[in-house]
Amino acid sequence: MLTERQQATYQFIHDYHLRRGCAPKLAEIADGIGISSKGVVHRYLKAIAEEGLIELLPGRHRGIRIAEYPESLATESTLPLVGKIAAGQPIEAIPDHNTFDLSAFFMGPNRFVLKIQGDSMIDAGILEGDMVVVEQRDNARNGDIVVALIDKDEATLKYLQQNKDSTVTLLPANQTMQPMNYSADRVQIQGVVVGQMRSYDTRKYGPTGNR
Repeated sequence: MLTERQQATYQFIHDYHLRRGCAPKLAEIADGIGISSKGVVHRYLKAIAEEGLIELLPGRHRGIRIAEYPESLATESTLPLVGKIAAGQPIEAIPDHNTFDLSAFFMGPNRFVLKIQGDSMIDAGILEGDMVVVEQRDNARNGDIVVALIDKDEATLKYLQQNKDSTVTLLPANQTMQPMNYSADRVQIQGVVVGQMRSYDTRKYGPTGNR
């Protein structure tokens, strides 16, 4: 049986993986559960591993695998499909556990896949049903296509414009839709689009290009 602290540690790892598609580092776990010692975190991880909830992968970057997830989530040949993203009005992002084999596409650390819903980015060639590859970041440049979390609740995909008056404008690529303006503290950048895929055959997915 896990202690309360160990349970909190496991829950943090589980939630982090769902949000970001990878395991947290020791320092991130320590910060997430409110302690300063990475050594204590390591002891918690060993206890959680002994319960069979996680597997520790020595020598691997972010070397923690959650036992309930398929092994493929921990390999370098796949990226997690973590949910759906609105390309129209913002919607709640719902985590998923599917994966896509992207070994011949845009592999790299801190990258994940989102499926497009809506038509607000059609003039940028991003259509409903497309898959976009996102590099996880908390900052971006004006003109980047970003995953933006609004009020810590709703996620959307838009062009980013950071204004001098401490506001942020999220710009659709659809002439029939209006830009959305927010105070900067309401918008959290979660990633920048680095690639795109589109299915022309419902039985498989293939890369169509990148930006």
